[in-house]
Amino acid sequence: MRSFNFFGRFASAFHDYPSLSKIIVVSTVSGGSLIAYAEASTNNGNRGHVSHADAITSNSIAHADANTSKKKKVVVLGTGWAGISFLKNLKNPMYEVEVVSPRNFFVFTPLLPSVTCGKVEARSIVEPIRNIIRKKNIDASYCEAECIRIDPANKKIYCRTARTAINTNSKQGEEFAIGYDYLIIAVGAQVNTFNTPGVEGNSSWFFEQEIEDAQKIRRNVIESFEKASLPNLSEEERKKILHFVVVGGGPTGVEFSGELRDFVNQDVLKLYPTVQHLVKITVIEATDHILNMFDKRITTFAEGKFLRDDIDVKLGSMVTKISENEISTRAKGSDKTTSTPYGMVLWSTGIGSRPLIREFMKQIGQGNRRALATDEWLRVEGCDNIYALGDCATINQRKVVEDIAEIFKRADKDNSGTLRVKEFREIMKDVIARYPQVKLYMQSKRVRDFVDILTEAKGNAAKEKIELSIEEFKSALSVVDSKMKNLPATAQVANQQGAYLAKCFNRMEECEKNPEGPPRFRGTGRHRFQPFRYRHLGQFAPLGGEKTAAQLPGDWVSIGHSSQWLWYSIYASKQVSWRTRALVVSDWIRRFIFGRDASGI
Repeated sequence: MRSFNFFGRFASAFHDYPSLSKIIVVSTVSGGSLIAYAEASTNNGNRGHVSHADAITSNSIAHADANTSKKKKVVVLGTGWAGISFLKNLKNPMYEVEVVSPRNFFVFTPLLPSVTCGKVEARSIVEPIRNIIRKKNIDASYCEAECIRIDPANKKIYCRTARTAINTNSKQGEEFAIGYDYLIIAVGAQVNTFNTPGVEGNSSWFFEQEIEDAQKIRRNVIESFEKASLPNLSEEERKKILHFVVVGGGPTGVEFSGELRDFVNQDVLKLYPTVQHLVKITVIEATDHILNMFDKRITTFAEGKFLRDDIDVKLGSMVTKISENEISTRAKGSDKTTSTPYGMVLWSTGIGSRPLIREFMKQIGQGNRRALATDEWLRVEGCDNIYALGDCATINQRKVVEDIAEIFKRADKDNSGTLRVKEFREIMKDVIARYPQVKLYMQSKRVRDFVDILTEAKGNAAKEKIELSIEEFKSALSVVDSKMKNLPATAQVANQQGAYLAKCFNRMEECEKNPEGPPRFRGTGRHRFQPFRYRHLGQFAPLGGEKTAAQLPGDWVSIGHSSQWLWYSIYASKQVSWRTRALVVSDWIRRFIFGRDASGI
């Protein structure tokens, strides 16, 4: 009994005082080097609250009402990477935050492919939103509802209560309104089917975007092997059932293919020995290579490994139609259509806007765009108090050529009509801060001083003697905008955008008085904040067989077992809580010792 009391007190201590988890140190040995992770400082003191009528006294209610009236209301739509990153990094108590989402948990989406074949359990990669809110030292609450309409004119959103299997209340699906001072749109995106006939509503086709999708895929994979093991089926019927098709050769499709091949080689051989040789995995990619956003060295290695692993990769093929039993494809440059029987298809080809976003874009005159257009401060164009982050938005970066005349005028302090090197250098820092494509262009040219580019425009004249007219200056900068690129729709981008916007909100009052951003070339004064700048930290592509391809900053590429251990270390460290971190690591250890769980639940 004493031991039970000890462990009970121990568990209660960690539950009541999460800061004690700092004593835990997670480290991983990778390729002979030690990779250690220390969790960022956790907010101490009073935790953020979730509204409970029976948890506060009448005096505290009056006090809360007095404080709330002074606070700005911030509504956050979504509990994905962008929304949770904003919430976790927001520390300014002057805001009242309400999170609205039909999903009351956060999902660590990079590990969804691991869930599909039992490498990681579904609950290990989700964190309840209320666990995150209660640790905040700000006024925060959560509402389980779906936003169906945004009214920017009246600063309101209209929501519908989430539909649940156990909710039999007559108010289920009822609409209500929530007012806001600031609205953060972080609802993500949905799968883009490109209007391919037969995709929608097909029970044998699966997407991999939510935790429910990964669970359905896992059940279907297990059910496919169980069904193929029945004695009353022919060889052809078994081959059809065990033909897994992946549409899309991006990171998600490639990782799922590798995970499925590992499951077949390591577990199916023992659990379903009579059908193991009938399994076929096919990857269909419309472009010339899989993982085409990675370095060519990684692409070449991945295609070679899939060839050795008997994964059929069809490059330059497009899906034209599907039926309940066959998938039709057409090769690039050919009019001939080929139909192939299949058992299960994973669709992983890209994303599109959600209905809420499409309707909102029509309201504000952005109906022809693929995503919400924002400025460099993540503010929706045309809406001063609405911000959009993550997959549902794209930054509409301003072009340098649009402000050439203003930049030239600002730099030409003596009004001589020509620009000397000294004058340009004085404004160069502000130009780079305002237009990120300038720095990208300099990096592509491998120059540290933009004057070197101006020298080329003047025929390699001596730097200090260069004088440019506005036309020559425009000619020198005309190619800079070619380096403008849309940011990828990844968790890394969304996470950084959420953290950036939270930092802006934390310093809102201070920066109103003392702006710290670049100067306004069209106007006077400075912008309140520095514009958002994405910092690429690298990307991974697990290929199966405990081998991962890693492409990190500095053109560093690593492929093999050491990169797999690096992947384990980083993905463990990036979990949003010590609870999920412990669960994920324990799942990996369990799989190493006991293999994958093949139960159909």
